[in-house]
Amino acid sequence: MPLETKPWDPAEHLDSEEAMAAYLDAALEDGDPALISAALGDIARAKGMSQLARDTGLSRESLYRSLSAEGNPELATVVKVMKSLGLRLAAIPT
Repeated sequence: MPLETKPWDPAEHLDSEEAMAAYLDAALEDGDPALISAALGDIARAKGMSQLARDTGLSRESLYRSLSAEGNPELATVVKVMKSLGLRLAAIPT
């Protein structure tokens, strides 16, 4: 009997503020801009993209496009999204 699989969606597992912060922190630690953008997108989907669009004043379509692995969001967009998600950027010496 063939094995049935389904795509893994990280947004389904981001069910607390701590999980979201840890997920984004790991992406930031990696340093890959595409990964950071995708991680923000996963967190945004977990919280609700429609509500995030209302909170940031950006369109849902723009958020989906910007916060994907192929997206390249402006810093202003990242800051608005993070503030709306209850997160903030922090500089830590390496």
